[in-house]
Amino acid sequence: MKRDFLFTSESVTEGHPDKLCDQISDAIVDAFLMQDPYSSVIAECAASTGVMFVATRFASQARVDVAEVARRIAHQVGYDQGSFRARDATVMTTFQELTPSLYSQRDEKTLNDAELEQLSARHPATVFGYACNHTSNLMPLPVSLAHRLTRRLSAVRFEKLLPYLAPDGQSQVGVEFHNRRPVRIHSISLVASQRAADAVDPVQLRADLIEQVITPAFRDEAVRPDADTNIWINPYGPVIEGGPALHAGLTGRKNAVDTYGEYSRHSGSALSGKDPSRIDRIGAYAARYAAKNIVAAGLAEECEVQLSYAIGLSRPVSVQVETLGTGRIDDDEIRRRLEAHCDFRVGAIISRFNLRHLPAQVKGGFYRKLGAYGHVGRTDIGLPWEQTDLVAAIR
Repeated sequence: MKRDFLFTSESVTEGHPDKLCDQISDAIVDAFLMQDPYSSVIAECAASTGVMFVATRFASQARVDVAEVARRIAHQVGYDQGSFRARDATVMTTFQELTPSLYSQRDEKTLNDAELEQLSARHPATVFGYACNHTSNLMPLPVSLAHRLTRRLSAVRFEKLLPYLAPDGQSQVGVEFHNRRPVRIHSISLVASQRAADAVDPVQLRADLIEQVITPAFRDEAVRPDADTNIWINPYGPVIEGGPALHAGLTGRKNAVDTYGEYSRHSGSALSGKDPSRIDRIGAYAARYAAKNIVAAGLAEECEVQLSYAIGLSRPVSVQVETLGTGRIDDDEIRRRLEAHCDFRVGAIISRFNLRHLPAQVKGGFYRKLGAYGHVGRTDIGLPWEQTDLVAAIR
């Protein structure tokens, strides 16, 4: 295992075409669950110049205007002018009603143990959760910093500090590690799209982004850029408009951005656009919860938890714990403690995190908020799988 290395992670703004599609897909999931928390729904979106295509499969008593949801999200993200505008983009939809066997009004929170055992995985899945002590939220530093930059890039646009910015943006942060600890910022890359009507020259753009985005983003960080840090702003030249007018978007195409920035493994399945019965989504949340509690309990400095599910079974066929040589006790002992105190069955995960009812309880919906800036490690919204309430039990 390498001890000294350079690692780079990426983040994108909510206006990136793939993230736009993720948010639309998750907003559709929210809309169904707000009306009918027992909905089974899968929503996928593709976006390109002047068009959004949304495919929705569902078993539900809810009635959702999918086209309205797509337009609303695109407008909120900031696509109100240029070649891709929410109000006049063509929205193509296709619907498929799922088999009635996928619809049940059973609330997992009210089921007994035997009934929970009957709720099985409907798809095979191998999911990963990871945590480390680089940051206070126990996330890898490179992706945490990349998210901080893109959030700030969006903030200066919404606050009209840099009103010429368009919604699409991207960041990369390269961090140097010594003995597997982050020690310096090697490089920062920002790609910021501009509105055609009031774009500025590259020199002004660089100065503005350093002053308004990069400097504030690192102000409270222990590891900051230094005189030798490489800073690249739009390295391939000006980006006018960006978004779906420049490159097409698709739900589920930014898995590394959604999770750990490739610093650890993650499932190949998309997280967005799926209701809480989908184990390839909620299993990833449960694995993160487990890994975070292990690190928070001081049992390891780094931890990866792997859960493997088979069709027709309620619980994982395999639970693996890997602490990468940082564990204070044996990895198998950590796994035994974890399995003794954390129920990884499909129904138990839904119940523990209240996943069916969160959209109705959170203003503006719940899952849509996960569509940009990560499904894990968030501190801006109360994610139940980010709690560390398992620490005392496993310690």
